[in-house]
Amino acid sequence: MRMVRTSFQAAVAGIGLLGLTACGDSKPQQPAASGPPPAVTVVKAASEDIRPTVSFTGRVEARDKVDLRARVDGFLEKRLFTEGADVKQDELLFVLEKGQYQAAVEQARGALEQAQAALKLADIELARQTELLQKGAGTQARVDDATAKQGQAHGEMLSQKASLDKALLNLSYTDIKAPLAGRIGRAALSVGNFVGPSSNALATIVSQDPIYVTFPVTQREILAIRKQNVGTPDQATIFVQLADGSRYAHPGRINFLDVTVNQGTDTVQVRSSFPNPDRLLVDGQLVSVIAEAGKSETALLVPQQALQFDQAGTYVLVIDNDNKVQVRRIETGDNRGAQVIVRKGLAAGERLVTEGIQRVRPGLTVNATEAGPGPRT
Repeated sequence: MRMVRTSFQAAVAGIGLLGLTACGDSKPQQPAASGPPPAVTVVKAASEDIRPTVSFTGRVEARDKVDLRARVDGFLEKRLFTEGADVKQDELLFVLEKGQYQAAVEQARGALEQAQAALKLADIELARQTELLQKGAGTQARVDDATAKQGQAHGEMLSQKASLDKALLNLSYTDIKAPLAGRIGRAALSVGNFVGPSSNALATIVSQDPIYVTFPVTQREILAIRKQNVGTPDQATIFVQLADGSRYAHPGRINFLDVTVNQGTDTVQVRSSFPNPDRLLVDGQLVSVIAEAGKSETALLVPQQALQFDQAGTYVLVIDNDNKVQVRRIETGDNRGAQVIVRKGLAAGERLVTEGIQRVRPGLTVNATEAGPGPRT
């Protein structure tokens, strides 16, 4: 039995050797054909003249903001605007019931006419008594009495005229108009509600163009500004960086510095004014504020999306003239919105990979497409 098992193992070993021999005699397998070069998007490093900057966190504030309130009591009859729309100055927005105020005007007008008639009669009586006195047919007492009645009639006429003016003013308050041009918010009350001076605001109007951005500046930041020689605040150009990292197209200027320091935060409140024709800046919005001043300097700027990081530091992938990928170690400076300043390691005009980085490696030939110029940041 042991001899049969040994013969079987020998046979299996022989078959294995024949298989290895056959494999050794076969031709080596050819590598699969490589595909086309991977496509990447590149951006050229560009030199620009920039000025020293200091960044802050700011808040957008409307130049003017008005809460619309009823100045007389009455039921709300009409709402004549679209919520969220722009309104013009003196545009009619709400209408209150007018009946009782129109009646008060007519009543005051009638009382005024009576007072005017009484005054006219008093004037005639005073003239008659004066003439009789001059002819010797009257007395001074009658003249004095007529004079007093004329004064009373004149006073009553003035009182009734004031009552008519007040009635007309109350009637005018039933038309609630826009005191300024701007964008109106949501209506707080619907038509049919009873409103009055004690009611909440009916709606709010916020001016849109120009608009303010305020930001606190600490004493430490003020010292940093002076060390960087960025000039006085009124010489600085102020920019706003939006949430997507892009820079707002319209620069602003500082138009107010608070005269006192906030003792709780040791900061000074600064306000700058910006054009806002596209309504891009909204009251209450949180933004990044960049102050530029001082002399300009030439710097090399690259998109932040081109930067790569490892344990050795920061690097970028550069495409050479043969469309091959190279690793380039760089030293960076301050951020400029969606771009960053490169202090060392790159030259202007070199092409950096910004899209398709995960598909390439150093030494690989690629199909590079240059991206168009992005928005200034």
